[in-house]
Amino acid sequence: MKKNIIFVVNPISGDLDKSDLIEAVSEFSATNQFHLEVYETTGKDDIRAIQELYSQYLPERIITAGGDGTIKMVAEAMETHDVIIGILPAGSANGLSVDLNLPNTIEENLKIAFLHDYIEMDMICINGKKSIHLSDIGLNANLVKNYEESNMRGIWGYALQAFTTLTESEEPFVATISANNETVEHTARMIVIANSQKYGTGVVINPNGAMNDGKFELVILKNLDLLLIGKIITGNMPIDSDDVVIISTEKAVIKTDYPVNFQIDGEYCGAQTLLDIHILHKQMKIAIP
Repeated sequence: MKKNIIFVVNPISGDLDKSDLIEAVSEFSATNQFHLEVYETTGKDDIRAIQELYSQYLPERIITAGGDGTIKMVAEAMETHDVIIGILPAGSANGLSVDLNLPNTIEENLKIAFLHDYIEMDMICINGKKSIHLSDIGLNANLVKNYEESNMRGIWGYALQAFTTLTESEEPFVATISANNETVEHTARMIVIANSQKYGTGVVINPNGAMNDGKFELVILKNLDLLLIGKIITGNMPIDSDDVVIISTEKAVIKTDYPVNFQIDGEYCGAQTLLDIHILHKQMKIAIP
């Protein structure tokens, strides 16, 4: 009996042509005696389509090629099923693959995605939406919004938006945070809700994060002057700084004194004044090196 594998490809993620990737996956499947079903996402009813394919083929694994958004969609589709998700990084936001230390070559990633062991990974639920990686409210979400609205892509588009975002940034907001049976108030420029350690750029924002410990961290950045931002961007996050507060918890409520821009896993989600957050422990199985 051949084992079934479903391959979910986001054809437009990262503006890369996926035909070579699909060919590589097909060859690897054939060599290793897997039966492969390829599904290309359309942005319409993908979750239902993936669930139907799952019911039809009952695959041992679902391999995804795309960014964090594609992985998250597959995880949501498979929420009630016991299936291992393998990742071939191929999106513009590959934060999760950076955090899992996935290698750079397609050959190595194919082996991991198809054949390697897995971890049971947590997800975070924020106002009913799922986050697998990093979400934040404040400065970085402004950046995500500006980037989505601009037509310049790639690292320069990002750098330009970063500069614009910083120079035009609004007043700090006041956040009232209830977690671990206590309520605290902080004036902040940005609060990161982190299941893991790094942004997709490789920037470490949450040094103590673990993706399967049943907790998430709130990283509160109070006074984001250019020096502190420079340190964060270069990966020298000053943990002992008075400007950074980290709260580790299983659930939290954040209220802000005015609507503040919010993003989940690189997707802009509007301005919010209330975030209700809890951990979903061991929610999905992800193949790792």
